[in-house]
Amino acid sequence: MKLFLIPFFIFFFINASSQNSDSLKIDSLNLTKDSISVITKTSIGRQLVLDGKQIVNNIAHSYLSPLHWKGENWIDVGGVALGTALLYSVDNDTSRFFMKQGNDAPEVLKGFGYYFGSPQNNYGITSLVYLTGLFSKNEKIRNTGVLMISSATTAGVLQTFMKTLVGRARPGVGEGKFDFKPFSGQPAYRSFPSGHTILVSTTMFALAKQFSNPWVKAGIYSVGMITPISRMWDGAHFFSDVFLSAAISYFVVEGTDRYMKGTNNTNNKKLISWNISASPNMVGLRGVF
Repeated sequence: MKLFLIPFFIFFFINASSQNSDSLKIDSLNLTKDSISVITKTSIGRQLVLDGKQIVNNIAHSYLSPLHWKGENWIDVGGVALGTALLYSVDNDTSRFFMKQGNDAPEVLKGFGYYFGSPQNNYGITSLVYLTGLFSKNEKIRNTGVLMISSATTAGVLQTFMKTLVGRARPGVGEGKFDFKPFSGQPAYRSFPSGHTILVSTTMFALAKQFSNPWVKAGIYSVGMITPISRMWDGAHFFSDVFLSAAISYFVVEGTDRYMKGTNNTNNKKLISWNISASPNMVGLRGVF
């Protein structure tokens, strides 16, 4: 289990000193000799409720966003569809290659890839990130946790529906890329897309967005690649499965992140810092936007 917490600890220690308390400030009333300072901060319970609402709003926004897509969005969809189709055309060949490589692949990597992408471990990590930010009052870590949970839930529910609807046979079944049994409910026919890849990809894309250093980003992406590759080593998914899963995760994280930043900016504009100034013959109230 210690290995699965590596991405979290990297993120936590790098950001431990970058706490932003402004977002926790609802209002301030400054009064010294001329004014007195009073700061009200959001309680943990209240913040938990607010973040819960934010997560629900994030998920709803992701599912409703296709109604508002414009030209560039449909170009992205077309690009992903084309890439998936091209990889599908060579799925049998790439599957044989990866399963052959998997015979000699290190068991520690295969184990890490499987357990890191399993729902209980992945949600354990994202919840740990969120709770650390919540109780330490570190807004950056807390918002990252909200982004992770929102994105993983959005993409996770979508992939569950797609698996059932498509019913694609896993490579390990040995029937090839053309074998489908929609709504069969059999684990052997839940290859498309890859749930492990989606959960890990949303986590790592959300984590990488918090850093500007390209080497840190590269390290995060490298760890994230272990899961999709290991799933192909095990014959659990075709290359086109993991490609589409990673693409879904990327666009869900990007869209959710933009929505959260837009919501936070709107909320911040509503915050007013009130200053009361007093003198022997005058009392003044000034609101700073």
